[in-house]
Amino acid sequence: MAKTEFLMILCGMVAVGLGRPQVQSSQGSNTTPIPILKYENEGVNYDGSYKWSYETGNEIVAEESGFVKNFGVPEQEIQTAQGSYSYTAPDGTRITVTYTADENGFIPQGDHLPTPPPIPAAIQKALDFIRSQPENQEVTGPGTAKY
Repeated sequence: MAKTEFLMILCGMVAVGLGRPQVQSSQGSNTTPIPILKYENEGVNYDGSYKWSYETGNEIVAEESGFVKNFGVPEQEIQTAQGSYSYTAPDGTRITVTYTADENGFIPQGDHLPTPPPIPAAIQKALDFIRSQPENQEVTGPGTAKY
């Protein structure tokens, strides 16, 4: 449960930081508060599950839900989350990111994110050949393998 408790504390700290009042700078510039149009929050529940979403007046939309894999199995519990957020970039482009976060790390997806180039055909052929070889190989010396 230590991971769940850590996540709850981290979410609370973020909420406190985001919920602070907006203030004018000492130079007198005025900022207009952005209204929150929608806010929903369910959890954190006893089993580590939760769900939240919000929408702001400047078209920021975010949502996330999560649960604990292997709940109740010490040393095997894994906090998982999936969600999305979107906003309008300064150039007017709508940016949307969907993501998962679990034992494999944070995995974002979005049309604006860079992607690796395709694997060249010759390298893919070599990888396919290596993958087709038997798993149990015992190396007996330099350049030799015993099957």
